[in-house]
Order: sequence, then C-alpha cells, then structure tokens
Amino acid sequence: MKKLRVALQLNDEEIVNILKLANFNITKSELGAIFRKDDHPNFKPCGDQILRNFLNGLVIYKRGPKPEKE
Repeated sequence: MKKLRVALQLNDEEIVNILKLANFNITKSELGAIFRKDDHPNFKPCGDQILRNFLNGLVIYKRGPKPEKE
C-alpha cells in the first residue's frame, strides 16, 4: 500500500476518496496507522479488505464507473 501511494503520488485525502468510491469508509487517522513504521505503537497492518477495496476504487477513479447493463 505504501508503494502504491508513492507510485501514484496520492495523498491521504485522495486515498480516502478512492476508498469511498468502493463503498468503504475509513478515516484519515485509521489510514495514517497503516502508513506508520512497523515498530510504532499505533501501527496497523493493511489488511486484504482495505487493499481490495482500494484497488476496486482505483479502477473507478481512473476509468470511471462501470456502465449499466441494458
């Protein structure tokens, strides 16, 4: 997650908005805990659910919403 953030040049606000596109709500403080160093007391590992929703939201962010089927 840290490498994706740097590679895509995203800030916390943009990541929160991308996660909202995938209907996943997270606060900036919860997100900040993911980006802390491993030995920090408030460190929280990035789980599969957060990463999955981030990638789904990133697709919507870059391509736009999926078109409705007729």
